[in-house]
Amino acid sequence: MNIAHFLWEFPPVIKGGLGTFGMEVTQKQRTEHNDITVFSLNEDNRYKEKEIWNDITVFRPYLPDATTMLYLAANNELRSWGTYFKFYADVMVYNLLSADQLINTHIRKHNHVVDILHSHDWLGLFGGIIAKKELEIPLIFHVHSTEVGRSNGGGSTSVKEIEFEGGQSADAVITVSHAMKEELIHLGFPEKKIQVVWNGVDPTKYDPARISQNDIATLRKQYGVSQEETLIFFIGRLVTIKGADKLVACMPTVLKEFPKTKLVLLGIGDMEMAIQKQISDLELENKIILRDEFVDENQRILHYAASDLVVLPSLYEPFGIVCTEAMAMGKPVVVGAYGTNGMREQIIPYGKDQCGIHVNPFKSEDIAWGICEILRRDDKGKSFGENGRKRVLQEFGWKIVAERIQNVYQNFV
Repeated sequence: MNIAHFLWEFPPVIKGGLGTFGMEVTQKQRTEHNDITVFSLNEDNRYKEKEIWNDITVFRPYLPDATTMLYLAANNELRSWGTYFKFYADVMVYNLLSADQLINTHIRKHNHVVDILHSHDWLGLFGGIIAKKELEIPLIFHVHSTEVGRSNGGGSTSVKEIEFEGGQSADAVITVSHAMKEELIHLGFPEKKIQVVWNGVDPTKYDPARISQNDIATLRKQYGVSQEETLIFFIGRLVTIKGADKLVACMPTVLKEFPKTKLVLLGIGDMEMAIQKQISDLELENKIILRDEFVDENQRILHYAASDLVVLPSLYEPFGIVCTEAMAMGKPVVVGAYGTNGMREQIIPYGKDQCGIHVNPFKSEDIAWGICEILRRDDKGKSFGENGRKRVLQEFGWKIVAERIQNVYQNFV
């Protein structure tokens, strides 16, 4: 097939799970002899307008600054974005220029064929809808998260309306978990359009066998964690919905029963100062290490390998690739499993295939219970980690993800 993706972040720009998803899935699609074209946002106009990346054609249109003129046409809600309105303007211009490039140059001028349009989140939706209506090509709207979920029930009315229109205009909607499907139905998306395709991970890259014991020992020493101590690891943005503050709050309870325990928090976000103060107020500076920076993928993998237990108490999580990464690295995982949370679909919480614990992330005492349940086990959850990696190999490889997406496409070509 000839597939055109509207992906606002794409290598070398990877800011989160969407960028990782786009990088991995497009490569797998290309290896299956699909022709892949990606239209991506040219952040600060730093990149070439066109390049070939791993045999994938990538267009990044140069963006004129349309902030002032679009501001004049914006409603009061959009104007309230303040300095962030420029991002909205850049997204709109990127979509319009990308749609024009696809319609008038790629197809009409150079006679390229496109079978499927695939827009990811509201950030790549305008271009997809415009191209669908102009060219009468099937459009897949891939919902990785929603505005209401990202904002913990609030958010931009304008973005919500854009997402809703995507659900009505697209030929099919892919979302990343059954929990997200339930949310989309609640938001008014047509149920019959929605297909669930879990995200994935590369288990050859996220493989504990690849990491040397010397590298693990060096990292643990860097954090002051001895061989006898247990290292709990959290990775994620330091924002309310990721629950890092709830995890910090539960640590006094954990430490009463397991004093030889330390917690490493790795991430950046607007709660950094509040969490640092929380650690100080609890007098846990020697037990909780906050590393507020974005590290590269190799460092992330090393952190998983060096940890004994991964805790991800998200209040809202459409899927949660960090959970899949931790499972692939053979680690037991405690996850938030309340409301819209795709991590509860990844972690089996009981039985012979158990790979972790489900908790209510809104209650610190429940997070503490989940951690202690694993640490009380004779093997400290090692068997859970082994089960988690087996589950990844069966369900969450990127090749499997790409095949499931291809099956959705097949209904429309």
